[in-house]
Amino acid sequence: MTDRSPDAESPDALRLALWQCAPTADSDRDDHAGVVAGNLERLERVMAEVAGRADLLITPEMFLCGYNIDATAARARADEPDGPIAQSVARLCSRYGLAVLYGCAECVTAGQGTGDGVKEAVYNTIRLVDADGMTIATHHKTHLFGDLDAAMVTAGATRAPVVDFRSWRMGMLICYEVEFPEMVRDLAIRGADLICVPTANMPDYDKVQQILLPARALENQVYLAYANYVGSERDLVFGGLTEMIGPGGTVDVSAGRDERVVIATADRDTLRWSRETWRYLADRRPELY
Repeated sequence: MTDRSPDAESPDALRLALWQCAPTADSDRDDHAGVVAGNLERLERVMAEVAGRADLLITPEMFLCGYNIDATAARARADEPDGPIAQSVARLCSRYGLAVLYGCAECVTAGQGTGDGVKEAVYNTIRLVDADGMTIATHHKTHLFGDLDAAMVTAGATRAPVVDFRSWRMGMLICYEVEFPEMVRDLAIRGADLICVPTANMPDYDKVQQILLPARALENQVYLAYANYVGSERDLVFGGLTEMIGPGGTVDVSAGRDERVVIATADRDTLRWSRETWRYLADRRPELY
């Protein structure tokens, strides 16, 4: 069984631009402000390209600071919750009339420490900013992948958000988190129609896109948008396969292995039809689990 073809002109449609890009070539340089500024310029170029064609642009994980970096660089490039990066992206969203879900490092005051006083934690973060430049939601990655993540950032400790966005209920996860069925099911139970996942996945883990993501979309009856890197960053190679998966578990759009932006459409009629056919959420018996 396949998903119905979405109608991009429907008033119930949501158009997503999934940006599959290479990390900046010099993300390991010591000019931390320059790296962030360069990525903001790249972001603006793509926003100008997709404005009018999409309602939301999704970048890969930690796009504005680089992913395969060390703790020193992550802290040096981290933004405060309403810091310069947040303000720059807000201005771009207002200028182009385009919402953005972007990845960055975020530095948050964690309370009073000892010695130097205020203690700050750095998180792998995604932020959803609407077309008016308002930050709707922020999420800190809770499930860290391997030594790279653990050595670079602190694990988040709050539940992943589900927010209202253009009449849709949108859930937000980061990379490895979508591989945990409990996290996706939790978003679905809280009413998510669409789950957006900025990521930095490697070709050794292609089975995530090939097997896990279709299963997550089908069993939870949600659209799932997964935006990955291609190319390499230092010694890490990324696998692409950015994709949008419909609630029937089929791939609606895939970017393959090339650097590109793909436009995908989530459609309300398709979602309703699929949920009438695949009744996993309606037929749950949570008192038994």
